[in-house]
Amino acid sequence: METAIPHHRLKDPEIAEAEAILRSCVHCGFCTATCPTYQLLGNELDSPRGRIYLIKEMLEGHEATSRTRLHLDRCLTCRSCETTCPSGVQYGRLIDIGRQEIEKRVVRSWRERIFRQALLFVLPYPRRYAGALAIARMARPFLPAWLKNRIPEKGLSADIPSSSRSRRMLILEGCVQPATTPDTNASAARVLDKLGIGLHSVSGCCGALHQHLAESERAREIMRRNIDSWWPMLEEGIEAIVVSASGCSQMVKEYAHLLRNDPLYAERAERVSNLTKDLSEVLSEQNLESFGSVGQGRRIAYHSSCTLQHGQKLGGTVEGILRRCGYRLTTVADSHLCCGAAGTYMLTQPELSNRLLENKLAALEQDEPEMIATANIGCQLHLASGSRFPVKHWIELLDQR
Repeated sequence: METAIPHHRLKDPEIAEAEAILRSCVHCGFCTATCPTYQLLGNELDSPRGRIYLIKEMLEGHEATSRTRLHLDRCLTCRSCETTCPSGVQYGRLIDIGRQEIEKRVVRSWRERIFRQALLFVLPYPRRYAGALAIARMARPFLPAWLKNRIPEKGLSADIPSSSRSRRMLILEGCVQPATTPDTNASAARVLDKLGIGLHSVSGCCGALHQHLAESERAREIMRRNIDSWWPMLEEGIEAIVVSASGCSQMVKEYAHLLRNDPLYAERAERVSNLTKDLSEVLSEQNLESFGSVGQGRRIAYHSSCTLQHGQKLGGTVEGILRRCGYRLTTVADSHLCCGAAGTYMLTQPELSNRLLENKLAALEQDEPEMIATANIGCQLHLASGSRFPVKHWIELLDQR
C-alpha cells in the first residue's frame, strides 16, 4: 500500500511504525472473511481493510470525523485478521495507533468522556473494582434482568497456598480476577505445586485497559511501575512470570515492543516480556501423567480466547492439555470468532457485543456439554452472563482439590 504521510510526522516513532504496517498491506481482503464485525454489519468500513484505509487517510492529513471514530471503536481488537493475513500485517498495533490519533482530533461527547474515564478509574484498580462490584451486587434485586446477568456472583475466597519448591514463578493477580474468580490463581498454584513449581503472587493491572482505550502514556506508566515492582524478584532468580488471564499475558509480552524507545526501561521490558508465559505454555511443557484421569471422559466445550489463539498464537494449546487430562472436547463451530467480551468492548459497544455473545453461546452449547471452559477472565464473565452451563477457567478443571 502506498502512503503519503507528511515527512515531519514520520519523526514520531509510532507514526513511522504505522506507516510500515500500512505499507505491508496488499489489499487482498482475506481479513474480511474472519472479521466478526464485518460478518455482523457487512460494511467494508467495519472490516480490517476498511479501517486500515481510514487510518491511512487520517495519518495523511485528511479530515477525521465522529463516523471515522465509530468504525475504529467498533473494532474488537480480536486480531483474528492477523491470523488470516498472508502478509503479516500487524493490525493490532495499527488500530491502537489509529485510536490514539483520532482521540487527538475528534472530541467525544461529555457523556462518553465521563463513561470512559469512569471505567479507567475503577476497573484497573482491584480495591476500587471490588468496592463497586459489592455495591452492584447489593443493588441487583432492583436492576433490570439484562443488567443483573452482567454482575458476577461472588467467587470463593482463595489465597495462593505457600510453597517451598525450588522452582519459583511469579503469577499476576490482575485487576478484575481477584474480585470475581479468585480461585483461578489458587487452582493454578495447587496444580503447579503438584508439578514441583511454587508461585509467588503479585498484584496489579497489566495496563491493557488503558492501552486499548487510547490512554497509551498512562499504560506505559503502569508498565514501568510493574517492571520496578517485579524486578527485585527477577534478580533473585524467578524462573518466569506466569499469567492465567490470556489478555494480560498478551499485554505483558508486548512490554518490550511498547517500551522499546524508552532508554531507561527498554532493556528491562525486553527481559520481562521474554520471561512472561501464559499459564497454558507452562502446563504444556510439564509431564501431566498424574492428571491423566482428572477429566474422566467428561464433555467440555472450550472457548479459545482471541488473546490466546490470535494474539499469542497459542491456539490448540489448552485443548491439548485438557485432552491429556482425560476430557473430551465438543465440536465448536467458528471457534476463531470472538465472543464479544474484548476487554471493555462489552460495556462500550453492548449491542454488537451481545450479538456476538448469542452466536458464540449457540456454537458452544450446541452439543450439550457439561461445562464451558475458557482462558480469559473477560470471556469467562461474558459467557457466564448468558450461558445455560457453568463457565470455568480451564485450570480449575485440573485442580484436584
